[in-house]
Amino acid sequence: MHALRKSRPLRRIVLASAGTVSALVMLLALKPHTTPEVAAAPAPAPSSSSSTAAGSGNSSSGSGSSSGSGSSSGTGRSTGTKTVTGDTVQTRWGPVQVRVTLRNGKITDVTAVAYPTDNPRDQEINSYALPELRREALAAQSADIDSVSGATYTSDGYKQSLQSALDSAGL
Repeated sequence: MHALRKSRPLRRIVLASAGTVSALVMLLALKPHTTPEVAAAPAPAPSSSSSTAAGSGNSSSGSGSSSGSGSSSGTGRSTGTKTVTGDTVQTRWGPVQVRVTLRNGKITDVTAVAYPTDNPRDQEINSYALPELRREALAAQSADIDSVSGATYTSDGYKQSLQSALDSAGL
């Protein structure tokens, strides 16, 4: 019986070692939550496209008395189309930026220029959140829209960027 008692601590050591090795293997197999270099490349493009967006929409709606801030550089026509890019809003999961197309002072299109796409979960959330936010903005004709459940940070950033674009357009 004395020999059996000595083997029990050895069994514990073997089991503890096997558990440690298993945990180490699982930890090394875990993929980190980092942004790939390819996904990070589109983020600088929207900031430079705010000037190109203003160049493509040269006409301005006649609702504002001034020619607008940095994004608008057109001549004032009452029936014109204007494209304005909102500010980039930094959220917990990444930047959000919106581009708004206006015709006769009405929102005709809202496009998310920058949004979190760093991992499959971000892509899944934004695949249903962004179309819903767009529908809400077009229906409300303002930035006073409801947040999408499960996409609170993206919704807040979307609303802030949309409001800054509307402010720049003079609405």
